[in-house]
Amino acid sequence: MAAAARAAHLLVDEAPSIFADTMAHTFLGERADELLSYHRSYGDHPVLSGARTTAVTRSRYTEDRLSELAARGIDQYVILGAGLDSFAYRSALADRVRVFEVDQPATQDWKRARLAATGTKVPASVVFVPADFEQESTLSLADHLVRAGFDRSRPALVSWLGVTMYLTREAIGQTLAAVSGLAPGTELVVEHLLPAELRDEAGQSYAELVMAAAAEQGEPWRTFLSCEQMDGLLFEHRLQPVERVRQRETIDPAGWERTDSLRPFDLSVLARARVPVR
Repeated sequence: MAAAARAAHLLVDEAPSIFADTMAHTFLGERADELLSYHRSYGDHPVLSGARTTAVTRSRYTEDRLSELAARGIDQYVILGAGLDSFAYRSALADRVRVFEVDQPATQDWKRARLAATGTKVPASVVFVPADFEQESTLSLADHLVRAGFDRSRPALVSWLGVTMYLTREAIGQTLAAVSGLAPGTELVVEHLLPAELRDEAGQSYAELVMAAAAEQGEPWRTFLSCEQMDGLLFEHRLQPVERVRQRETIDPAGWERTDSLRPFDLSVLARARVPVR
């Protein structure tokens, strides 16, 4: 669904785009026409426009940050819950960054099949790292990365988008603990959902509709965190909070002067944190 939202953004929303995922359409494979037809026909529906807003703003912010860090010499990028993320297959930065795609084994098998079916070559810079965020211990997640060629002595950017709401608080903490064990200077961009009392009207409406659909599909939303609670989790696991970013803050304010249906709303927040020098 996230890949469909990124692909649809380039088809149904006005230019300039907020984020250009030029591979998302390809990755959808034989389901592309079906999934994108919903956005073409009903793109103004709050669920579909909200999905596009969420998908493109979080990706825009994260890859902008990666570009800044790569300019300073950071060349390792860990994508937790990679799904159909396409960074390594389209970005000019991919030649300068080693990409570690971390996800459940079944999801990775599905993605590899998609890549093969669409004739998409896996770059040499990409490493698939199988892991289950609900089951993995702190040690095993770090070990998986190291066995895949990750250099723990050098900093990295770790992105964790669209995942924490499906996990228990304990599982979130385990992953944060694993990230905190990486080299000082490593940064984390993690998305979390606000509890109901902190959402605006649009955010609450979107949450009610999508949360019900997710539960029906066997993937219920489990964890909601205020910004203060997320900061507390980060501190608890020895990570230094750096900034909180809401959808409207991911691009210049002028970028929201749009005639399409994309509007920022208060439901998801991006927390950026750093592994401190100890």
